[in-house]
Amino acid sequence: MAELEWDHFRHALAIGTAGSLAGAARLLGVNHTTVLRRLDALEAQLGSRLFDRLRNGYQPTAAGLALLEQARHMAARADEIERQVLGRDRQLTGVLRVTTAFVLMDHLLPQPLADFARAYPGIETEVLENAFLVDLASRHADTDQGWTRREADVAVRLSSHVAEHLVGRELGRTHCRVYALRGAPGLPQRVTPVDELVRDAPWVAFERDGLSRVHDHWLRRHLAQANVRVRVDIFNAKAAMLRTGIGVGLLPTFMEARHPELVAVSEPIAELSQPVWMLTHPDLRHTARVRAFMQFVGDALVERLGA
Repeated sequence: MAELEWDHFRHALAIGTAGSLAGAARLLGVNHTTVLRRLDALEAQLGSRLFDRLRNGYQPTAAGLALLEQARHMAARADEIERQVLGRDRQLTGVLRVTTAFVLMDHLLPQPLADFARAYPGIETEVLENAFLVDLASRHADTDQGWTRREADVAVRLSSHVAEHLVGRELGRTHCRVYALRGAPGLPQRVTPVDELVRDAPWVAFERDGLSRVHDHWLRRHLAQANVRVRVDIFNAKAAMLRTGIGVGLLPTFMEARHPELVAVSEPIAELSQPVWMLTHPDLRHTARVRAFMQFVGDALVERLGA
């Protein structure tokens, strides 16, 4: 029998994960005919049917289940090898991928990233903005190379919950207050108890089905009977609405400097205080560019959050 190709296993694993050719194609960043061709080749080479083609998707056979189990071990080992190789990289060159939330990128990271780029001209920093902490050991499709690449080397995250397998440092804490447009008729202009703001003021809140942020739970609990005028899905959109004078709303205090037209009308709300973390995978922490970034940018963020 000809030597089995890991790429065939990778495509079969994607089908098993997604349950369909189309879903596997999306995971891998290829078209579904490529996935089907790889599966057909693997089944022909093994002389065994790996998936039953059903109306509602692809269901692994007994042989398929056995193969998928081995493929998962192979994928994990491939990731481990890559991380260990990268972890021995001592050069201050190459690409460094950083994942963070939009609000942190917009308000805290630009200057530290610019200063880092000037201090380390051999390192190209690529920022991936998203709202969730990715698994730094995971891989996703790279359509330019037909292979996979790491989701991120470093994460900067606003979160009270950190995955146990990651390493890093807490950079400081963020705080939230309620804000209103300065001088807006009918809106509070001085620090007011939160229960009075909830009772008397119109509000700009987050979307009703938001669940991922600590602010979602607080707003749902406190604003159940409040006069909510507008709902948005990100802090920047909330700040934009607050500038219209339509209502009051929660913002992190680190946004104040960019919005001098807004005035804080509550004390910091203790239960909404959250830490900012800088994290990486243990296998990558000794990589020169990761170590340099976490020290340089991490120190800058510590200073900003402590100001």
